[in-house]
Amino acid sequence: MTFYGKMLAGALALTTVGLAAPSLAQQPAAAAPAQIKISRKAQPAMIALQTAVNANDTAKIPGAIAAAQAVAETKEDRYFLGQLQLKAALAAKDDAQVAAASEVILNSGMANADTVRVLRINKAKSRYQAKDYAGAQAELQAVLAADANNSDAMLLLAESYEGGGNSQQALATFQRAIASRQASGQPVPAEWRKRAVAIAYNRKLPTLPAVVVDWIRSSPTSDNVRDAARIIGDSSGLSDGDQIDLFRLQRAAGALKGESDYYRYANTALIKGFPGEAKTVLDQGFASNAINKSRPVFTSVYTSASSKVAADKANLGATERSGLAATTARQALVAGDVFLGYGDYAKAAALYRAALTKSGADSSLINLRLGQALALSGDKAGASTAFTAVSGPQQSTAQLWAAWTASR
Repeated sequence: MTFYGKMLAGALALTTVGLAAPSLAQQPAAAAPAQIKISRKAQPAMIALQTAVNANDTAKIPGAIAAAQAVAETKEDRYFLGQLQLKAALAAKDDAQVAAASEVILNSGMANADTVRVLRINKAKSRYQAKDYAGAQAELQAVLAADANNSDAMLLLAESYEGGGNSQQALATFQRAIASRQASGQPVPAEWRKRAVAIAYNRKLPTLPAVVVDWIRSSPTSDNVRDAARIIGDSSGLSDGDQIDLFRLQRAAGALKGESDYYRYANTALIKGFPGEAKTVLDQGFASNAINKSRPVFTSVYTSASSKVAADKANLGATERSGLAATTARQALVAGDVFLGYGDYAKAAALYRAALTKSGADSSLINLRLGQALALSGDKAGASTAFTAVSGPQQSTAQLWAAWTASR
């Protein structure tokens, strides 16, 4: 993993979504059914247990539970016993006893659907915390069998799959939760998609690009675009030179941040022969106080870029003419890149379109650049068409650009 990849791994740590330790306060103190009747045989023991629990007499409660268990013979007996056990466990904040009491209530057959759902989810939380992932999954699958769109159960199920080493199933379950929430017309919490990205990135899943693009479609903030660009760049194994299209996206989205971003972009542009773009990027960083002009690392790049801008601009007319007249696509593509860097998107687009008609054209790369020029000029429909035509190594970058463009 590269240095930048390690940084991303920290930013997208494997934290869980909505998965605090089991909350005793969330356990249901479900009311007994109105018609519940304790068997005559069990009544004395149940009364003794109820008295001890109500008084929170911790010395007597264990023995009273054992005595009541010995005489409970009907489902009503077992339901009432489970309720008293649950009350005592909640007071003691004892997760193990909460789980045991929950099991008694569930097995009684007297609990209503809401109570069953909450008890199973909390049992699953306890098992998850104990790293019994298979046990947690069994409880959650039972919840989902009765309530297919229960988002709490789906999120915890996803984390159980991840904890158990089945990251692909974890990701699929997160996506199921997201789709269910969308289908119901409810907003999807931002952390759900971010968690899905974290799993896909850290586990190097092949669906990572699609997960990242979905994230940006839903939440195209500058911080998210920056993280997304870095994730795509790092996971693709591309060099800085090959990532200039991602740097350009960050700049368009106001997502350049810190010395690393500005240096990598400006230095890459300078090396590739675009001094005007390099100088503009650094000027923007200096003006916003994002970077310090006196830092030697920037002084060197800025001085070199500035010294070449005048001659570069003086040759723009010739650059355009030679690009349009060239017999091969490469010269037209480079000419388009020069105008793209100077912000002349109309001429850049014209040169890219010309490049597409020439021999040796890399249509995916050219359409990626054409899409950028059209997006930055405000032609969202044209940009979408160009980005859709991109395949191969540049496809993820194009999809990321398309997602951000559509959100503008």
